[in-house]
Amino acid sequence: MKVSEILQVKGNILFTVTPDTPIVEAVNAMEEKDIGSLVVMEYGDLVGMLTFREVIKAIHQNNGGLGTGTVRKHMDDAPLTVTPDTEVNEVRRMMLEKHSRYLPVMNARTLLGVISFYDVARAVLEAQSFENKMLKAYIRDWPVEENEE
Repeated sequence: MKVSEILQVKGNILFTVTPDTPIVEAVNAMEEKDIGSLVVMEYGDLVGMLTFREVIKAIHQNNGGLGTGTVRKHMDDAPLTVTPDTEVNEVRRMMLEKHSRYLPVMNARTLLGVISFYDVARAVLEAQSFENKMLKAYIRDWPVEENEE
């Protein structure tokens, strides 16, 4: 299974901010939209990601508040990315090794979407469920050989 298949099921709704967006405004958007990440875009290019991990760090750095900074100050400015052709097993490995819960999907310099750890887990579960159904149907319809007694 490839990333492109996950994006087809998930859809391509993207929530973005600019690096100069106030951090408070970005966090409010994350809460209102019930999302765990925002893609940071500048002049049409991906320049970072803001996830709840960076928000927690910002709160820690500001002694329990968000402060008055911008997204630029807190974003991950070098997020891992994947392509539509990346295999899901590779995505799982990347997410586990790098502790990344959200990965932008890029086709050259074009942002196609973001996949989350949840999206990957759901896709893998659905694929395994389908495979299990097919195997059970195959076993149930197993032909009996004539020489068996």
